[in-house]
Amino acid sequence: MTMQKRPSVAVVGGGIGGLFAANALIARGLEVSVYEQAPALGEVGAGVFLTPNSVRQLQRVGLGPEVERRGARVGANSRYFRHDGTPIAPVQVTDSSGWNATFGMHRADLIELLAAGLPAGVAHTGHRCTGFSQTVDLAKVSFSNGVTAEADVVIATDGIHSELRQYVTPPSRPVFHGSVAYRGVLPHRRIPHWPTDAWLMWLGKGKHFLTFPVRAGELINYVGFVPADEEMKESWSAPGDPDLLRHEFSGWDQRIGSLLAEVESTFRWALYDREPLPSWSRGRLTLLGDAAHPMLPHLGQGANQSIEDGMALATILARATRTKAPAALLAYEQLRRERVALVQRGARENGLRYDSANPDLGVRDAELKAHAAFRRQLYDHDVIPEAEAAAAFL
Repeated sequence: MTMQKRPSVAVVGGGIGGLFAANALIARGLEVSVYEQAPALGEVGAGVFLTPNSVRQLQRVGLGPEVERRGARVGANSRYFRHDGTPIAPVQVTDSSGWNATFGMHRADLIELLAAGLPAGVAHTGHRCTGFSQTVDLAKVSFSNGVTAEADVVIATDGIHSELRQYVTPPSRPVFHGSVAYRGVLPHRRIPHWPTDAWLMWLGKGKHFLTFPVRAGELINYVGFVPADEEMKESWSAPGDPDLLRHEFSGWDQRIGSLLAEVESTFRWALYDREPLPSWSRGRLTLLGDAAHPMLPHLGQGANQSIEDGMALATILARATRTKAPAALLAYEQLRRERVALVQRGARENGLRYDSANPDLGVRDAELKAHAAFRRQLYDHDVIPEAEAAAAFL
């Protein structure tokens, strides 16, 4: 297929999903532009956990060395504990195909390395999407600054509040799950006893607490999940009160107390996802990542599944002509919908497990020990062979 016949692509949204998709598309030889509403590419100060199913895709677009350099490799010392520090089980962090690649990363570092992987002039900031239209042959996106972008394909990677989703499927309300997450990072020098090679989770009634290292172990990322009141329900992202956070976990393992004693500022997020959408694509427009399938963080798969989406879509579009681009988007959607729905459900189920919804903690602990098999299946998955098979029918 000649370069001229391949579809041009406009990516709307400069987060993890959009920037990775752009890297994957460019690696496959497609013409791409990225449009982000913020004045600069960046992220707030919190961690993201990269698992082998996405790390192998980052390696394939040439970003493996940067992930190794900027991330913190997490290994076999990862553990689940009861709230008082009693060990429950190890955490499965490797996969059986030999990719021992699980990293804690600062979101800002991941955004930076994804942006740095793009050629100059691909990413355009200060472009807030305000409209969309398409004909049989072309798609157009309009922005608040008066710019209109034309492309053969538009990929909406603009998050749970996607402006473009309405052009694909009827509006629906996000589902609130009754919890908020307090998040932040601490310099390791403030808590020098903390391990820099482990993902650690403490589980209590209605609450759980997670830590993992980021930025090559220089920082420790923490997340405290607690029940929300009505005021918190309306807060998508807001400053949190460190004293309230400390109060929520008082009486827990003293290791948590020693970490929270160092917290001076924190942010809190209300936890929402969506029911699986009836469709992701319409004509030359498709959804990717949180725009298509926002999920709870209880499997650590939001960013990882968006990276899988991007590689699947790039693999399929690379085999498509401009004329067949709409068929390629439907093939991508058909390929990905079942897997991400499974992960969405799994994240909900795991959240109940983490919050000790089952009063028999022995049963819960046994489920956590058995959960290694689910994680292995999750991490072993390689999206490229099935995407290549789907593309063969175009």
